Amino acid sequence: MAKSQLCFLLPLLLASIFVSNHPVKCDDDDLHRGINSYRASLNLTALVENDNADCLAEEIAEKFKNQPCTNTTGSNTISGTEPQFSDFPNLLAKCNLNVSNTRDGAIMPACVPNRVADLVLANFTKSQYSGKLNDTKYTGIGIGNEHDWVVVVLTTSTAEGSFVPAVGSNNTATLVSKIGLFSQLLFLIFSFVLML
Repeated sequence: MAKSQLCFLLPLLLASIFVSNHPVKCDDDDLHRGINSYRASLNLTALVENDNADCLAEEIAEKFKNQPCTNTTGSNTISGTEPQFSDFPNLLAKCNLNVSNTRDGAIMPACVPNRVADLVLANFTKSQYSGKLNDTKYTGIGIGNEHDWVVVVLTTSTAEGSFVPAVGSNNTATLVSKIGLFSQLLFLIFSFVLML
């Protein structure tokens, strides 16, 4: 009897050891909380999530995803040598943004193998990026990630850094989602009436 219990418990023990030794990948919410905790320790206001900055961060992370981590990428990059994307206007357009409402923002890419949570946070709070995180002009944040890359985009409350959708932009995604929600609600009501 004791032997059968041991055979049952041994795989559970091994699984718990494997899971507890596996590094936790950083997710966007954890990084956002970590950055806000860091700012709170400096008596700065919390950064509010900005959906448009999230979109741009995701687009930029997508561009970085196949670039390997080196000592000269991400937060280790020497200021002024960051990669330039020739299609940056297209990335902005995908998020219904333009240069005039993003110029005061900050784009901060970091590469951390396996996106280990503690190391990702340190790449922002204990690097050249800490100066931007310490700056009171930044009020919003967007975070995107792909593979080993994490991109943080900071926004301001000024018109030049607000990341508000461009005037006259065709926000089709929002319209489609509203129509989709309406049709689902209509279907539920209709189904409920039929069941009565």
